[in-house]
Parts: sequence; C-alpha cells; structure tokens
Amino acid sequence: MWAECGVPYTAPINSIHLVKPHREGCGPTVNETRKEGRAAQFLRFREVKEAERRTSFSKLKKKQAITVKISIGIMSRTKNGLKPQRGKTMPLNVEPQWSTTQILPAALKKHQDFNQNAMVDGEYVLLYPDGSQVENIPGTDRPFVLEHYKEAIGKSYQRITLYICLLQDLSYGDDSSSESDDCEAFGRLPMKMSPKQSLPTTSRASGGQANGAGAGPKKTTSPNTSCEFYNTYTNVYAPVVIDSSSSDVEEVDYSQVEDREQVFGLTAADVLSNLSEAIDTSNCSRFNINRANVWDGALRGFKRSSFDPTGSLLVKFTDDIGQTEDAIDTGGPTREFLTLLMDAIKNRRFFEGREDGKYLSFDSKAADGDEYFHVGRMVAMSIVHGGPGPRCFSENFYHYLVGKVKTIEAPIADVPDPDLRNVLLEIKNATTLEELLELNDKHASMLQTAGCYRCLRTLEDKEQVVNDYIQWYFTYRNHVSFQRFKDGLATLNLFNALEQHPSLFQPYMVYSVEDLKAETLEALFRPQMSPTGSSNRQEEERVLGYWLDYLIAVKEEASGLSLQDVLMFATGLKEIPAAKLTPQPQLTFQKHSRFPEANVCSNTLKLPILPSYEMFEEAMSYGIRNSPGFGLF
Repeated sequence: MWAECGVPYTAPINSIHLVKPHREGCGPTVNETRKEGRAAQFLRFREVKEAERRTSFSKLKKKQAITVKISIGIMSRTKNGLKPQRGKTMPLNVEPQWSTTQILPAALKKHQDFNQNAMVDGEYVLLYPDGSQVENIPGTDRPFVLEHYKEAIGKSYQRITLYICLLQDLSYGDDSSSESDDCEAFGRLPMKMSPKQSLPTTSRASGGQANGAGAGPKKTTSPNTSCEFYNTYTNVYAPVVIDSSSSDVEEVDYSQVEDREQVFGLTAADVLSNLSEAIDTSNCSRFNINRANVWDGALRGFKRSSFDPTGSLLVKFTDDIGQTEDAIDTGGPTREFLTLLMDAIKNRRFFEGREDGKYLSFDSKAADGDEYFHVGRMVAMSIVHGGPGPRCFSENFYHYLVGKVKTIEAPIADVPDPDLRNVLLEIKNATTLEELLELNDKHASMLQTAGCYRCLRTLEDKEQVVNDYIQWYFTYRNHVSFQRFKDGLATLNLFNALEQHPSLFQPYMVYSVEDLKAETLEALFRPQMSPTGSSNRQEEERVLGYWLDYLIAVKEEASGLSLQDVLMFATGLKEIPAAKLTPQPQLTFQKHSRFPEANVCSNTLKLPILPSYEMFEEAMSYGIRNSPGFGLF
C-alpha cells in the first residue's frame, strides 16, 4: 500500500501498515511528518531553554564589587612635625579601584562615626605614612589607585595604612601652602557633628576595713560606650586579616606588629583595657573558695552551668571550719583568689617540667573531664580580670602556643622523665654506627611508640631520631590537650591577643624572676596627705619617711618578709599584673590602730602613725605576717 503524492493513505485499525520509501517528487509520509513536527518542537524548546540559561548565566557573571580592608589613621602636627595619633587607626572597607577622591570621604565618615573626639572641623587630605600627600603613586606620575599602590609597595591590602590630616596641619610651616590650597584631593568635615558618646562612669562606695575587708569601687559602664571603645579596639586589638583578594598567600608578619608596639608605645594594659570592656559588671558568677584547696572550689565554679565568662567574679573565702569571712568582693577577694589559683595550677598534672620552664602534658583523666579547657579559661579570666598570669611556661612552649614557631625545639634536658631523658642522651652521644644500631634495637619499643623507629644508615641519623622523639613527646602526643587549652585561652578573646602581641604578654606567661624593687612600690602607692601646714601633715610626712625606709629594709634584709608580701597585703596581688591596677593604690594614715590596715578592694594601705621608726617597722611586719586573709588578723 502506497501513499500517493499529496494523498496520504490511512490504514485501518489493527491492520499491518507497510510504508514504502516515497519516490522523488512525492510528499513526506505520515511518520516523517510526525517526526519533523517533533523535531521542530524540540528545536524551539531548546532555543527557549538556551535563552533562559544565557540570561541566568549573564546574571551570575555580574560579580559584586570586591571589597578589601585597609587601615586609616589620623595624623596631626606636633612640635616634631606630623605624627600619627596613637590609638586612632581604624579598618576601612574599600574597593581596589578606588582613588583618593573615593577613599578620603569614606575615611572621614568612618572616623566621624567612631572617633568623634579626635575630629575637628576643617578640610582634610589623605597622606602616606611618611606624611606626603596622596596624589600619585610614589616615584611615578600615575594617579593614585589603591590596587596600583598595592602592586607598587608589595604589601597585601590589610597591611596598607593611610592617614587623614587637616589641610592646615599639612600646610603649616610649608612654603608650598598656596599650592596645597588648590589641591582637589581634600574633604571637608561637616561643621555640625553628632554628640559624643558618654564615657564610662565610676562610682566609689565606702566599706569596711580590716586587712582587706571593705567595699571598693564599683564599675558601671554606660550603654553608650560602644563607639568610644571601638576606636581604641580597632587599633590596639584589630584581628589580623589575611587578604583573600591577593593571589599571594602571606603569612602574618609578627615583626610589623611588634614594630607598631614600639612606635606607639603599646602595652599589655592597653590591650587588656579593651578586652575587659566585654565584662558585664551587672552579671556575676559566684565562687566559694577554701584556701586549703583553691583548685577544688575553682573547678566547681568554672564547671557550673550558670558560669558566665563575660560576667564579673564574686568570691567568698571560707576558713578551715567553714565560716564565711566578713568580706564583700568588689575587687580585692577576686585578685587574691586569682593569685592563689595561678599558684595552684602550676603544680597540677596539666603541666610538667622544671619550675622555671613547664610544658603542657597529657593526662587522660584531665582530658576526660575537659580540664584542659577549664585551666585555659582560668588563665584567660585571671589576666583579663586584673589578676596575674601563670608565669611558669618555658619560652619554647609559649612560642609554639602563640604560633611564632611551628615546632617545639626543646633540649633533651627539658624532658621531665629521667628514664626517657637518659635514653635520648645515650642515642645522641653514640660515637659509632654500631653503637647507634644497638641502642636503636634496645629501645625499639619506646621509639616505635613515637613513630621514630627506623633504619639507620649513618651516624648522623641519630640527630633526626632525637628531634623526632622530642617533637612527638612535647607536641604530637599532646595534640588534644593543646587544642582544648587554646580553646580555653580564647575566653574573652585573650588568645587572639596573645597571637597578635606575643612579646607584650610573654613576661606574664613565661617564667621569669620578677625583681620587685622598693622604688616600684614607692611609685605605685600615692600618699593622700592632709593640707599643708596642718599638724597632721607634719606627722604624715614623718611616717611617710618611715614607709620609704621600711620598703628598703624589707628588700635588703633577710627577715622572711618580702616586697611581694607587702603588695599582697595591700592589693591581693603578689606581682604587678598585666592589666592596669585599678583603682590606683594609695596610702592613707590612721591613729586608731598601731598596726597597718588594708582595704584591698580600693587598694588602700593605712599606715599607723607611731612615734619612732623602730615601732613602725615592728608593727608593719607583725601586721603583714599575721593577716592570712580578709577579716583574719
């Protein structure tokens, strides 16, 4: 059956339909017509879908503008010329294609929002770090563009610092001031500025006194201090950001951070003053501490579900028979508690090694109880809350902890286990290859545990064996404890501060013998004197001389009393902390008692007015020796 040209044949239902290929000049068959219709539909469908994909792809191709982070500071004129203002450098998000006319307004707005106390009305210009105005790329005639400047200086974006400066400060004393006035690259700060944020207020409460009992200053922070705090935070404690837009992967340049510390005179107290702003004084966590076992009470308090690391600490000491001491914690008991706690953790199982150089150790029981995390948190809380640091770590351990080195390069003498130490010394002192091979087989079990057992081919291989074992002993076997300890140190952002400013905090973490001098305490305590010419003033001046001589006598004489004891008696601290000691310690004078009294909450030492130096020295020494705690005389 055929389909004639132009007259398609329809077969009956259920009949066999045989189709012969049509002859030239004949029309398409029924099946070919259907196939052609389906193909056309498919082609139209594909065209629609391809158009949709092209549209959506073109939308995806539109990338958002890349933003990078640079630093913007403020320069002002001093008697020595243009100098950067300390603590006024802030991060600024910009685009690599921006020029001066775009960066300058953004920098002005940033500082106007967060640094109002440093901004005055006037026209501002953008400066390089050397004080020259930003117009062209240095050494070329190319107009300034941030990405071109980055390429020319060879730094990542986050290491670039530019400055804003008043036009009148730049042109002051410059013969080319008229030319500067015609410069287009300047911005004007609006004449009317928003009101400045209020500063934190401090109230002082009076309290009892009996060798540390009493109320001291209570710090209340205004809710509007966030902007005031931010301008200092961003310069002193800005996290180091790796420039993701740069093709070159750069390591953190710690030398640059240390240079900034030297240039701006940055101290650990400056960093901690910013970290302490996170402490909420309206919230507190309570600790009930027995001096006979400080660690036990501290661990219970830190593990308590209600413990809040951002809150203040409320410490209650109890004596051996369980009676609560008569002391309200407004700072003094907390400082004594943190002092005793740092002394306690030095001898715990978390650390091992000599007293002058401890390393983190691994203890399965401590790991099961997550005590490494808690001991790290204790160190962080102590330093930020104005207490002491542990001051027991070895320098090798500290540098590894803060990331300054990738491995712990400890000497064999630092291995605390005497048996292991002797084995390593034998291997290191081997004089022949035969002796080395014999020692390698003899101590194969020990070396296999550390993954150091190998085929030794030369005598020089002994150095690699010893170094690998030391790395395993101090680093790899303690990986879990290291990580949890660092997690604890991250409380209140202290660990980030350690990474950024390792040299500032090293004296409070690494072992060192603090030689507390009489001159240090003399400068620390400010005497509160009666009006000049009064009879009380004459007696106070006489007793003040007794006090200065007493400090010298304590330092020079081996009487069993130290300047640390004197400082502990007056402030609850045995050493000057990393944080600023607040309130400022002071001396007052009293006649109602022949023994000294101290209010450690307000850091006040009351000296007795006595007729002779001998009586004064005897009374001071007796009072300090017989005052183990608050309310105990």
